Amino acid sequence: METVALGTPGADRMPALNALTHQKPRILSPAWGLSESPIRQRRHTLPASEFRCLSPEDAIGVFEIEREAFISVSGNCPLYIDDIRHFLTLCPEMSLGWFEEGRLVAFIIGSLWDQDRLTQESLTLHQPGGHTAHIHVLAVHRTFRQQGKGSILLWRYLQHLCYQLSVRRAALMCEDFLVPFYQKCGFQTVGPCAVGVGNLSFTELQCPVRGHAFLRRNSGC
Repeated sequence: METVALGTPGADRMPALNALTHQKPRILSPAWGLSESPIRQRRHTLPASEFRCLSPEDAIGVFEIEREAFISVSGNCPLYIDDIRHFLTLCPEMSLGWFEEGRLVAFIIGSLWDQDRLTQESLTLHQPGGHTAHIHVLAVHRTFRQQGKGSILLWRYLQHLCYQLSVRRAALMCEDFLVPFYQKCGFQTVGPCAVGVGNLSFTELQCPVRGHAFLRRNSGC
């Protein structure tokens, strides 16, 4: 093996060696390894935006959004945590969640109903084979409100219902100040709702599932 030292014939190689000693050391994160730079490393990220049916595992996140949205306004929640788990276990296909990078930002929970109008029993029952999709609750996380997400999610939900052949209409009940929002999205008022919660009264609205895309294009929803 050749030894290179100052004053020896191999000293002409020293400039290259000296150049290496003046380079800044490369600092590597333990996660990167020695053979791959961080720029070239493959990044694993969640989908930027995803719509999917909810599951009982989503119940806590759903309730946190709902509680903040409704209790601060009316003092009541359409569904409490046990009700949410109940419907997400019985009929998860009647729900839809909007996720941004894995975080739940808005949701709808529904169930099937087998009568033309909503009743007190429709608040807790799921009737398989029913022709009405009863929308129990639509809520948007406070950080994402005033961005049109509620109307977009509602349209996506109605589109989702089109694939359930037994469903002919969607129905919901809401307080009067929300009626214009749902009318803009294609729902029609059918009259005062027979359901009451405490001292609150509601208006019932319905929307045909077929043809809702046309309604959206012509309503600006």
